[in-house]
Amino acid sequence: MSTHAQPEVKYTKLFINNEFVNSVSGKTFADINPATGKNIADVQEADKADVDKAVCAARAAFKVGSPWRSMDASARGLLLNKLADLLERDTNIIAGLDALDVGKPFEMAKFDVVHSVTVLRYFAGWCDKITGQTVPVDGPFFTYTRREPVGVCAGIIPWNFPIGMLAWKISPALACGCVSIIKPAEQSPLSALHIGSLVLEAGFPPGVLQILPGFGPTAGAALSHHPNVDKIAFTGSVEVGKLIMKAAAETNLKRVTLELGGKSPLIVFADTDNLEETAKIAHEAIMGNSGQVCSAASRTYVEAKVYDKFVELSKKLSDNRVIGDPFCSGVEHGPQVDEEQFSRVLRYIDVGKKEGARVVSGGERLTDSKGFYVKPTVFADVTDDMAIAKEEIFGPVQSIFKFNTVEEVIERANRSSYGLAAAVFTTDINKALTIAHSFQAGMIWVNTYDMFTSQTPFGGFKQSGFGRELGEAGLHEYTELKTINIKLPQKI
Repeated sequence: MSTHAQPEVKYTKLFINNEFVNSVSGKTFADINPATGKNIADVQEADKADVDKAVCAARAAFKVGSPWRSMDASARGLLLNKLADLLERDTNIIAGLDALDVGKPFEMAKFDVVHSVTVLRYFAGWCDKITGQTVPVDGPFFTYTRREPVGVCAGIIPWNFPIGMLAWKISPALACGCVSIIKPAEQSPLSALHIGSLVLEAGFPPGVLQILPGFGPTAGAALSHHPNVDKIAFTGSVEVGKLIMKAAAETNLKRVTLELGGKSPLIVFADTDNLEETAKIAHEAIMGNSGQVCSAASRTYVEAKVYDKFVELSKKLSDNRVIGDPFCSGVEHGPQVDEEQFSRVLRYIDVGKKEGARVVSGGERLTDSKGFYVKPTVFADVTDDMAIAKEEIFGPVQSIFKFNTVEEVIERANRSSYGLAAAVFTTDINKALTIAHSFQAGMIWVNTYDMFTSQTPFGGFKQSGFGRELGEAGLHEYTELKTINIKLPQKI
């Protein structure tokens, strides 16, 4: 089996005001490779003092008359496209850094970079197309609206898609003329720091983008409470999302968008076009990225007529999934991101067994590895009252449920505090649309899963958060709408 080359780690310092600098405290933290349990590098740790420096630089860059604020919108688009070109050039480096940091198989990490390039280019195209309206109001007035940048926007991003989530946060912010501060997760700082070097190379003015590796309770909390941060965009857990909302309310009522957890249902009817192909899609929808996906299809509902056959197919797929070194060609499945997540997944597997779910594949750690590997696990005979049916595991654990009627499965699918994504597989278009319209979730797929594009908005219902990313809807999260009324001499 061939292997991909591991990249050299060049950047481990904070990126503030177009410079790589040590933290004010001088503290560092160990960046651990989850495939081996060994330290990759010691990274400078941002804290409140570093956040203050970054916010000060960002505020200066956003000041009226600054090079960034004075720049033509089309020129911003050229800069974003230049950044996309550099990202594309360094695809293998960035993919390798994410594979090192989070154990993501290299080929999957490359796909994440390709997606990030498309996101940057999509929003680059919007830069000179963000327009207001003229409004035909009553009376002798000329009235129009403007969309203006929100200001200093902080993005607190997760570790499961490091480069992708960075692109989702900075692309619309910079396209709108905002400035951005990114706090990557402490488990995955390396690709974000590499982007700092590309920002320098592309020629962005100082202060437009800052990168602050650090921890949530320190750097993340400092950003959330900072009175000169105008917006927080967060992707992560419900618990932390609530803390960010509280911080925003207690300080300057900064704008907040949240993309939080999920417990997404995937419904399979007996009339699906190809049961084997559907089983493959359902398998990847939960096992992809080692199950560490907020929109993962962690609840698989299968019509009783084909239930046993579907379970058999799912077992075969799980048993044959290739687990191993993320840098080896053909590897489909890497480790959990760290020891904490590894232990969490194993605890849920034990709970599932104790509550009576039937393990048909996996159900344990990979014993011949020093890394944080959990075998792809399939549970059958799962009931809605079990913990593995209700709580987000964030690991490679597929729970398969049996159902009989359309009405029953709609009610059960919506019986969750989450509402991020959902899917249905059927050849009956009336059934498909009925269920798609009944799902209480923000992203719906019919006869497919995990189909993401730069043009389509993504976000959740209920405790999966609010606000949207990607698409025109995601762009508007970074603008303020201003109405201007001008008195005319007489009614025209």
